[in-house]
Amino acid sequence: MYALRFLILLLIFSSCQPEPGFDVVIRGGQLLDGSGSPAIRADLGIRGDTIAAIGDLSGRKAKTEIDATGLHLAPGFINMLSWANVSLLEDGRSQSDIRQGVTLEVLGEGRSMGPLNEEMKREMRNGQQDITYDIPWTTLGEYLQHLEERGVSTNVASFVGNGTLREYVMGYEKRAPTPAEMDSMKTLLRRGMEEGAVGLSTSLIYVPSGHASTGEITDLARVVSEYGGMYISHIRNEEDSLLHAVRELIQIAEDADVPAEIYHFKASGQDNWDLLDSAIALVEDARSRGLEITTDMYMYNASSTGLNVLLPAWAKDGGHERTMEYLRDPEARQRMIEEVKFHVPPENILLVGFRNKDMRHLIGKNLAEVAAERGIRPREAIADLIFEDDSRIQVVYFSMSEENVEKKLALPYMAICSDAGSYTNEGVFLEQSTHPRAYGSFARLLSHFVRDRGVISLEEAVRRLTSLPAGNLKLRGRGQLKPGYFADVVVFDPERIQDRATFEQPHQYASGVEHVLVNGVPVLQNGEHTGNFPGRFVRGPGYQMKKP
Repeated sequence: MYALRFLILLLIFSSCQPEPGFDVVIRGGQLLDGSGSPAIRADLGIRGDTIAAIGDLSGRKAKTEIDATGLHLAPGFINMLSWANVSLLEDGRSQSDIRQGVTLEVLGEGRSMGPLNEEMKREMRNGQQDITYDIPWTTLGEYLQHLEERGVSTNVASFVGNGTLREYVMGYEKRAPTPAEMDSMKTLLRRGMEEGAVGLSTSLIYVPSGHASTGEITDLARVVSEYGGMYISHIRNEEDSLLHAVRELIQIAEDADVPAEIYHFKASGQDNWDLLDSAIALVEDARSRGLEITTDMYMYNASSTGLNVLLPAWAKDGGHERTMEYLRDPEARQRMIEEVKFHVPPENILLVGFRNKDMRHLIGKNLAEVAAERGIRPREAIADLIFEDDSRIQVVYFSMSEENVEKKLALPYMAICSDAGSYTNEGVFLEQSTHPRAYGSFARLLSHFVRDRGVISLEEAVRRLTSLPAGNLKLRGRGQLKPGYFADVVVFDPERIQDRATFEQPHQYASGVEHVLVNGVPVLQNGEHTGNFPGRFVRGPGYQMKKP
């Protein structure tokens, strides 16, 4: 009897206790949960790093209150192809992306920040330009943990680059690996997956990634499949051989039984624009057969990479140091010049980045202008500029169709990326120009393509930025606003969000994002960075299989 009375009293006492409060409540906003469903009016409560409740939370107390009246809430955006691996070492605030709502940077296109051997560390030190940094890590997991411990505002994840595996084991040699070398690459890849990498990446127009055969990539992709990871690729050709390159990716996915994604899916060069429809048909046929093939893109009709991609393949096969050796050889240099292949005219090639400070007065000019000033052919200017700068030289290629950009965006399996670093518009970052996608890709999606052009709905755009990539990467507890999920949240005004970066003046922050929380911690508050660094190393599905 005594025990029964005690239980009744305990239940009465418990029912009288006030409901626990929250660390943060975001009140009065229109909530887009990331699934693609219409927005609902709801409050969102956060405890620690987790979403604790969604609904009418009026009367519930919180340490921090955010008024989202007239604004929309969404899960934090995922940048499926980020080059913030070095910029975050300089400034962990990740300002150009945070101010667009990005809360996860996915790194590692074809090359990753580990594993590294001593020769690779030497090359990385020698290649440093305005940003210099120590390299205390060796494995990819150690690098990502290093970022977290130094302090970053965004979460970070990464693929293992096959180019990095190849360089670690074989250098820049253009040949098939021996069985022992293949085993070494597989061992390194397994270690990366168990450390938390999200999959395997290739970047097949660059060396040494592109030295790998289809069969070699397939063998590595089978390792990734064991861990539930993804294969993702800058495919072997985005120009006249686009369809062959798409078929190669699909074949690898099928043979390795692995999900696969095409980085920055496009048809580059005006003569090739009409190939896009056939490339889409190949992807959709593969999807209809049950293959998990997806794509991603940035929101511009111009790409950005090195000027050296115009050089013939043999001139790049041994890496940059070998290219410089060829440029010092008059006969090889002349052969190189004559074999340059333009996929866009020289006037559509904008110079944006030089290693040599004495050459930076050329930033903002196109290749045709520089060649005319020097009184030489554009193909000769390419060789001269690369030699004088002792670098690949960063350029922008105006190579795509705006019509095709909208056609790609309409695809329901299309995720979004910047294919750029995440910068602060001050200090060392102003030493170079950049592509406006570094400051505007995500805001441009929501402003130009959603609000102004109506290519897709706001609900669908948020799905592409959140649950679609999170699901593809098999990330636990991210990509949606749901109780129990990590509290990565963006609060923005869909009527005011706007990209402001231009090709002439790219270092301009987007506007319209008011608040960003990462793992429950405010990083952007009323449009200004808080200086908080709550970002974490987000591990892929293979990490759960790591041995204790």
